[in-house]
Amino acid sequence: MKLLFIGDIVGRAGRKALSENLDRLVDRHLVDLVVANGENAAAGYGLTASVLAELFAAGVDVVTSGNHIWDKREINPILEREDRLLRPANYPPGLPGRGSGVFETAAGIKVGVVNLEGRVFMKNLDCPFRSADALIAELRRATPLILVDFHAEATSEKQAMGFYLDSRVSAVIGTHTHVQTADERILAGGTGYLTDVGMTGSQDAIIGNQKEPALERFLTQQPVRLEAAKKDPQLCGVLLTLNETTGRCEGIERLQEGL
Repeated sequence: MKLLFIGDIVGRAGRKALSENLDRLVDRHLVDLVVANGENAAAGYGLTASVLAELFAAGVDVVTSGNHIWDKREINPILEREDRLLRPANYPPGLPGRGSGVFETAAGIKVGVVNLEGRVFMKNLDCPFRSADALIAELRRATPLILVDFHAEATSEKQAMGFYLDSRVSAVIGTHTHVQTADERILAGGTGYLTDVGMTGSQDAIIGNQKEPALERFLTQQPVRLEAAKKDPQLCGVLLTLNETTGRCEGIERLQEGL
């Protein structure tokens, strides 16, 4: 089967790149399931109900997220009622939403998706490695096909997660840093790995934000508000070819699609 994972969608430019590229990519690569990280899709910070609906209407089947999922107050009831929206599983118990799920393709193929957040240079959350152990053991009862979105800052932590989960999941794909890395590979145990899938948003920007305010923040060290940029939209993603019987990754290809 073919699974397309799309990197962090940032603001209107990201949604534009998604809507104008996704159908073509699905048709060209015969994609069975589309997963996208949407935590920055609403003006660069968080998600709203209308933006989430827009992502689903564009053809996304499952939306993952990260630390910015909490940026909009209205997200809590959405997380409770929308099974196709995931937030990192290793936040403290009792918070709304879920961090994993099993989703079916149009052909009835079951695919598990896990959303985790790193701790290095980020919040001191529950251990993502131990959280992964419990979630993956449960998902493997339903399917050998499992994708992990590891939303983390440090390359070392992402690589560690890839090796830790090798042979137990189909792919570990990193998000959060918004810059696509060139280290896609299939690990010894059959797990596809990419440190960061990149960003779907403006390329005439600093990780999706307008350049001038970002530069001002660096130069003055003052709390300047950042705004999502709009020019030169591009979609970044990764195409995974997965064995439906074994769950192993048999192909991994980075994608970059402009308008």
